[in-house]
Amino acid sequence: MLFQFVADYLKHRLTAKSRHGTHSPFVYKLVDEVIYDFSAKKVYQNIELQRKKLLNDDTLLSITDLGAGSQLNKNKQKKVRELAKNALKTPRLAQLIYRLAENHAAEKLIELGTCLGITTAYLAKAKPKATIVTIEGCPETANVAYQNFVALELKNIELQVGNFNERFPKEVENTELLDLVYIDGNHTKEATLNYFMLCLPKVHEGTLLIFDDIYWSEGMKEAWEEIKAHSQVSVTVDLFWIGLVYFKKDQVKEHFKIKF
Repeated sequence: MLFQFVADYLKHRLTAKSRHGTHSPFVYKLVDEVIYDFSAKKVYQNIELQRKKLLNDDTLLSITDLGAGSQLNKNKQKKVRELAKNALKTPRLAQLIYRLAENHAAEKLIELGTCLGITTAYLAKAKPKATIVTIEGCPETANVAYQNFVALELKNIELQVGNFNERFPKEVENTELLDLVYIDGNHTKEATLNYFMLCLPKVHEGTLLIFDDIYWSEGMKEAWEEIKAHSQVSVTVDLFWIGLVYFKKDQVKEHFKIKF
């Protein structure tokens, strides 16, 4: 599986384009001003200091994994530092998600898969006036995330603990229109497509869906292809690590692979 992942990554690097190979004005601007904005931002500092604390935390957690699990470590108990090393998004990727959220008009953001809360913190900092609803299946992991939110003085996060398949449909049902949804949980084809289909009745011109780990497995790659092909989807941006899905009616249906 690891060999295939590396092969997919190399293929992506060979076939993906930079902003200069992108002819869509919308995507060119997105790549130029958001995706490729690698400048250091003061807002990143405190979150990354919190990450460093997690990387040195030997607290042992009992893991409740209701999804596809980890390819790196399937033990029932893990130290916080192991989770921080293997499960958290890298600073580069978490900061990309920050910029995507900051650039996107949203009053409410939904995250499926809190983990230790670092990416959630980036979302909360990106949209301080919005509500961030984040759902985590593991109570002990969620507790660490909550402690991180307190340490970072984040007051716009609503942390829900429970099964994604129960919590997520209720949250979508209780939301009039979806602005931004980040799906980083239960990395199976069936679950990913179910979450996508749940979102469709509530998407609008300004909706952004972010799917994590679109090359994680053959099933996830198949799910990504089905999402791209759906009639309601107008533009997708494949960054290998994540996939962006837009529903802009004035855009010709196009799919972009961008180097990141």
